[in-house]
Amino acid sequence: MGFVLSKILWPLLAPSTWLAALLLLATLGAWAGRWRVARASLTLAFVLFMPLAAVPAGAWLTRPLEDRFPPPARLPEQVDGIVVLGGSFRVDLSRDRDAPQVNEYSERIFELMSLAARYPAARIVFTGGNASLVPEEGTEADVARTLLASTGFDAARVTFESEARNTYENALYTKRLVEPAAGQTWLLVTSAQHMPRAIGCFRRVGFPVVPVPVDYQTKRGDTAPFNLAFGGNLRMLDTAVREWVGLVAYRLMDRTDAFLPAP
Repeated sequence: MGFVLSKILWPLLAPSTWLAALLLLATLGAWAGRWRVARASLTLAFVLFMPLAAVPAGAWLTRPLEDRFPPPARLPEQVDGIVVLGGSFRVDLSRDRDAPQVNEYSERIFELMSLAARYPAARIVFTGGNASLVPEEGTEADVARTLLASTGFDAARVTFESEARNTYENALYTKRLVEPAAGQTWLLVTSAQHMPRAIGCFRRVGFPVVPVPVDYQTKRGDTAPFNLAFGGNLRMLDTAVREWVGLVAYRLMDRTDAFLPAP
C-alpha cells in the first residue's frame, strides 16, 4: 500500500506540479472570463515559483543531505560485501531501445566496478526491481546485468536482487538474501542525497553498512544566490523536496530509525 500511495501522492506534491496547476487555473479562468481567478492564479504562480526557479533553492535543500554522510576518509582494508542500490537506469527506455540507458545517477554502477576491483573477494549485490506503478517487463537488475556484461565485467560476481521497488525494500530484501553475519563489513553505495534515507532503512532492518556516497549534485561551500537556469533549478527543487518528503514519510511509516539519520 505504501508503494502505491507514494506513486500516487508524490506527483501531487511536486513543486512543478503546483506551478503547472496554477498556470492551468489561470488559463481556464481567462477563457471563462473569470479574470479575478486568472489574475490571482497567475500572480501566485509568479510570486511563489519564479523566485524558486531563479535561485538554487533545490541546491540549498540538497546540500545538507549530500553532506550528511561524507565519504569514508579511508575505506576498510577488509570488506565482506558491497550493496549497490538501483536508480541508475531507465528500465522502460532500455527495453524500448534494446540497450541499457542510464540517468544522472549512473555513478552508482561505476562505483560498483571500482569497488569490485579493489575488493576481489567481496560479495556484490545490486538491488533494483521495477518501480513503475503500471506493471511492465524488465527490472533494473536486468539492465545492470546487461550493462556490466557489455563492459567485460564478470557479471557472475554480482548477485542481482530484482524484487525491490523502493529503498526500504532494497534494505529488507537484501538482508534476507545475504544474511549478513555479525562482525562483517558491508559497504552501501547510493547517491549522496539519498544516503540518509538509505542508511535509515538499513539500520531499521538491522543491517549495518558503511556509507559510500556518489552522484553528488552540489558543490562544497557557498552556492551562487542567483542564476538563470530556471529548468535545472526547478528540477533539482523537485528532487530535493521528494527526498525530504520521503524522509518524513518513511519515519512516519517506521521504515527508518530517525527522521534524519546521522553518522
